[in-house]
Amino acid sequence: MKQSFKSALSIGTGMVVATGFVLAPAIASADTKTASTTINANVGSTISITTSGTVALPITPTGSGSASSKADTVTVNTNNATGYTLQLANTSATVGTLGNGTDTLAAASGTFAAPAALGNNSWGYHVDGLPGFTGTASEETNVTSLTGLWAKVPLSASPDQIKSTSSTATNDVTTVWYGAMADTTKSNGIYTGSVTYTATTKP
Repeated sequence: MKQSFKSALSIGTGMVVATGFVLAPAIASADTKTASTTINANVGSTISITTSGTVALPITPTGSGSASSKADTVTVNTNNATGYTLQLANTSATVGTLGNGTDTLAAASGTFAAPAALGNNSWGYHVDGLPGFTGTASEETNVTSLTGLWAKVPLSASPDQIKSTSSTATNDVTTVWYGAMADTTKSNGIYTGSVTYTATTKP
């Protein structure tokens, strides 16, 4: 009979103790910890604005005055979730007229708060839908009086706010009408000035 033990130890009479067993070591349990990282992609607020660039008002003057109007298209794009405001002002801080050498067309008598009919030898703006700007403007050429009520373009220090939105905007258009009136006391030529629009994201 084959012996199944590698060795044996006799203790006393008839007693045999096996000594060839190898005990397996205890296995430790796994210890696991976790940690998380938050990824924040901070997308900034942006805004852009474009205009028609030039608004040409052809006027053939008469003794009592002749008036023309045309639109400027102002387009704003912004990803700002709370929207934007749009302001309008004369580019100049001190001159509100349209100039042709030493000759000028004066700023309209009406204001943003109180628009009025456009007077002779003056110029102004009109925005359909704003309070006080009664009448729907459309392009007019050499008429005796322009449709609707008009306001002067304010100096740069005190712009008029002509729009306010509350969400993002894609190709958001504001149509601003400009009108001028002149009689034969005004010399011929191009009476020119510049208007600045400011689009600002809301906080």
